Amino acid sequence: MGAQGEIVAISTPAVRRTAADRLLGPHRGNERRRAAIDVTMRVVALASAIVVIVPLVAIVGYVLVKGLPTLTLDFLTHSSGNTTTPGALNAILGSLQMVPLALLIGGSLGLLAGIYLAEYAGPRLGATGTFLVDVLLGVPSILAGVLIYATIVTNWTGSSAIAGAIALAVIMFPIVIRATEEVLRLVPGSIREASLALGIARWRTIVSVVVPVARAGLLTGIMLAFARGFGETAPLLFTAQGSEALNVGDWRSPMAALPLFVYQNSRLPDKMLVSQAWSAAIVLLAIVLAINVIVRGRSIGSRVE
Repeated sequence: MGAQGEIVAISTPAVRRTAADRLLGPHRGNERRRAAIDVTMRVVALASAIVVIVPLVAIVGYVLVKGLPTLTLDFLTHSSGNTTTPGALNAILGSLQMVPLALLIGGSLGLLAGIYLAEYAGPRLGATGTFLVDVLLGVPSILAGVLIYATIVTNWTGSSAIAGAIALAVIMFPIVIRATEEVLRLVPGSIREASLALGIARWRTIVSVVVPVARAGLLTGIMLAFARGFGETAPLLFTAQGSEALNVGDWRSPMAALPLFVYQNSRLPDKMLVSQAWSAAIVLLAIVLAINVIVRGRSIGSRVE
């Protein structure tokens, strides 16, 4: 009877929990430590997101407060040369002409160069090309304006819209190359091998298989180049130089642009013109945001698997 009672005492739940705690104690300590680290990193990530988002919201809000009072229909439908109701139509149309042309030049060349570096270049040539592209990405944009001024403006066109578009293309070119190269390298090699195994030529594999798979990333790179070119001022100071006249299609004459309009009006003593500079900044932000939304909408469902 005593031995049986002793066995029953040993098998009680309290004794079993004590033994389990001794066995699982270190593991539970590790779990608590990992949970604490997880919570800490979540808090750090949230704080980092807030640190990034708050200044962005503050900048956009400040621009809206400053620019909305003069953002009227007359501002959008009259050029700055209008003596009665000056606006920014010439600058809006100038940007909408020069930036797409620059993207056509720089984006096309950038896509071709990025495809070559990712698909055809050997390891040594590819590394050299990537290094040179990285150097171009770090070159100040004003040097692009100086380059085009010294080579095209002084020797060929003078201050003109075509010179401004070429200067912006020089800035967009390395952005598109780098984005194209990186995105194409993410496409699995098995996709290429499957196409080549069917006897399809390499160039056709790239055009019909690899590029469509990477379409979302390529569009993102082009969008980044567009946004960068749309906000550049320094290259246009040396090339397009701006004009109060409404210039549509005359590529060999000076042409206004939204960044130039903002820069020039913000330096004037007239409060109304300074306020219009803020309004032009709102228009610039709205156009870039619209392009972002359109590109993101087109690329939904086209992610690289």
